[in-house]
Amino acid sequence: MSMTHYMELLAVNQPWNLLIFMAGPVVLAETLAITELYLLFTRKMDGAVRQLNRAAGIIVGLYFAGIIIYLMSNAVIPITRAGEWRTIIDVIAVGSYLLAGLPLIWIALQELGIVGSGRSETDKLRVHAICVAVFLVVGHIAMIFGMLDPAILGFTSPDAMMKMDHGSH
Repeated sequence: MSMTHYMELLAVNQPWNLLIFMAGPVVLAETLAITELYLLFTRKMDGAVRQLNRAAGIIVGLYFAGIIIYLMSNAVIPITRAGEWRTIIDVIAVGSYLLAGLPLIWIALQELGIVGSGRSETDKLRVHAICVAVFLVVGHIAMIFGMLDPAILGFTSPDAMMKMDHGSH
């Protein structure tokens, strides 16, 4: 079975890539989402949960900015130049993973006062909730497509091609 570059990234260099590219961002994003729900229901904007929410938002946004920069320069651009995408499934998996980080970056920029500084706390909370929702939807698209086998759309891995060549002699 072949795999997308997304899944390959998570599978190699165990456990480090899994921790860096999946566990770290997901734990931070889930902390953000859970504290977001608490804040939406309680409207307690001055306590420890708000501070945890703010810290998680800044950290995950900056973290994902680093991931995007790293993967664009070390994966997306080289894979594109070499023409090595493993069907549209691969493009959607990697692309949506990278796009999922954009709303988290927006949250960090908002928390740092770079964007939306004139908004009310309620408006900021609304933007937070929308950004978290977008992250969750787009991130799950990345996971679903990342787990698909690109062979279902005709991709043949070089390993499979070599096995076919050696088996026919």
